[in-house]
Amino acid sequence: MAKRKIIVTVAQTGNFQGKAQNPNLPEQPWEIIQSAYDCYNAGASIVHVHARNKEGKSCNDPEIFAEINSGIRAKCPIIIQNSSAPATRDNAQTDDGLGVLEIKDPSCWPEMCSLDTSLMTTTWNDLEFIYMWTRKWLIKTAKRIKDMGIKPEIECFDPTSVEDTFKYLYPAGVLDDPVSITLVMGMDKVSQGAISCTQTNIDYMINLVKECAAEANVKEPVNLTTMAIGAKQLTGTVFGMLRGTGIRTGMEDNINYAYHQLAESNAQLVERIVRIIHELDMEVATPEEAREILKMPQLKDWKPGYKQVRGGI
Repeated sequence: MAKRKIIVTVAQTGNFQGKAQNPNLPEQPWEIIQSAYDCYNAGASIVHVHARNKEGKSCNDPEIFAEINSGIRAKCPIIIQNSSAPATRDNAQTDDGLGVLEIKDPSCWPEMCSLDTSLMTTTWNDLEFIYMWTRKWLIKTAKRIKDMGIKPEIECFDPTSVEDTFKYLYPAGVLDDPVSITLVMGMDKVSQGAISCTQTNIDYMINLVKECAAEANVKEPVNLTTMAIGAKQLTGTVFGMLRGTGIRTGMEDNINYAYHQLAESNAQLVERIVRIIHELDMEVATPEEAREILKMPQLKDWKPGYKQVRGGI
């Protein structure tokens, strides 16, 4: 009997933590590129990419994203998933995050792009802002992503965002099968409206996805990934995996390897997850296998700007 293949996503940088919190966190393009390559060698299937400016501040500069994407692609075939979240700064606007869709050279486009959902108030140090990911905005943005030949990764922070995915986005024809969703667990400490990370809540979110997908007559099983913030990263993601999801790890979600022990690298976090997967008698999906699972073309066949059709390429 074939072993179950687990898609491992590594989120290396994020919008919030920096070198002040963990000096090993990659910020500059060359650091992010090398870290992605190390994570690929450690077993990661997908790399989730945020950009930083020269001062290490989060940004949505398409030129920086292009530099990172081209650098990663030159070194390895890992699936590149760019973040479309607005940079953490004063007066951040929802559309700021779409800078990643303004990359001029299609060869530098990502194969995947995150699409955050929900309406949340986020507080970080002295900053406070509201993410206005409205249904109308999500449908418009998902269509734009799809028309570019990029697969959206829907990030769901609460039950309502799961329901909206299948009651509004999927029926609008802007999401191709299989729909790919990341369950964001534990952002509640900084984001009012986000769901906390408990086993009960993870179970509830997974079951809700299944129920909503069935009601929407989704044609193929939804691809699910569990991410968990902070100290619950390991236990939360492994629990999600045992319930049938993929796993996201990396310093965006937790700068520590263990209690009071900073992570030495993103690859270190990937290596631990890969070891656990193998010890549980499962296998890690290679980037090529992950593309097959997600019904995405292999990198050599990928044509940016090629419109995907429902049910695959």
